[in-house]
Amino acid sequence: MHVSHPRRILAVSLDAQADCLSGLIKDLTGSKPTTQESTSLAGITHEVSLKTQYYTASVPIWLDLIASPSEWAASFLSDEAGEVLAVLGGIVLVFALPEPSSSPTTSKSPTASVELLTELIGQIGRVVNEGLGGWEWDGVRLAVGVGGADVDTEEWDELCAEAGMEFVRLGGSQPVKNEFGEKTGIARVKEALESNDWELADAENVSDFGDFEGGSEDKKDHLDPDSLDFGFDPTDIENLKKAIFEADSQVDGAVEGDAAPQKDGTSGEKTEKEKSDEMTKMEDMMRKLQAVREAGEGLPEAQRRRMAARAVQEVMKEL
Repeated sequence: MHVSHPRRILAVSLDAQADCLSGLIKDLTGSKPTTQESTSLAGITHEVSLKTQYYTASVPIWLDLIASPSEWAASFLSDEAGEVLAVLGGIVLVFALPEPSSSPTTSKSPTASVELLTELIGQIGRVVNEGLGGWEWDGVRLAVGVGGADVDTEEWDELCAEAGMEFVRLGGSQPVKNEFGEKTGIARVKEALESNDWELADAENVSDFGDFEGGSEDKKDHLDPDSLDFGFDPTDIENLKKAIFEADSQVDGAVEGDAAPQKDGTSGEKTEKEKSDEMTKMEDMMRKLQAVREAGEGLPEAQRRRMAARAVQEVMKEL
């Protein structure tokens, strides 16, 4: 099947690291983006050809350069940018890894580049979470770190994961596959893009996670805590299930009206609105967990485990 109307990829870097962005595009597509009259990559559209046993597509890549991460994020979170975000199927951040002496969290005197990169990753995460829908967005989200032969990338991996992006390292000495047997480098970038759905769906036919009003049996199964198999520590998921069921029981008790009279003589029974709000909150949390599980299906195992653990912690706090 040929995807005739594909979604877009937004590929960005700091304006001072445009060479990294250009290099990634060349590695990915086989040709460097042309600047024509302008010397800047900002505003250029390039294409990447994707071909799998299921589809072929020529996906446009929008290139942009960032001077101020906060201002860039604010512009993409404005109402005017809504139409742009609506057609995105992927966002790729490219940045140069700093020298081994620097790290995103442990450096006693972090350099300006480390501070800027940390802010950059956080602001891209804002756009992913606030503008694109976070875990409910089905697009590709990659943070590609370039260079650094001796750089310990674990902290950068964690920082990108907190922003909702998968970290991929380019350059340096690394095996073709990691310890989990998963691809690394540019092969992983291409694999992630190929695993995505690039068909630009008709807005009228788009179904997010369904509505939860008067749900069918299928919807009940979809929100069943027993189906939330993240594939990590069973103790964590059991604690989560316990918290969910306890909260659910409290809601059920309120619905049955088992409330004691208050000191002022009024009934302690919750109003219909309060009951509805509690049920809605439960459904929202279940939906978030389901979205995280689905978003992690194409990610490496280590990344998937970290993503799931953070989601569980967030939901436990809310409960």
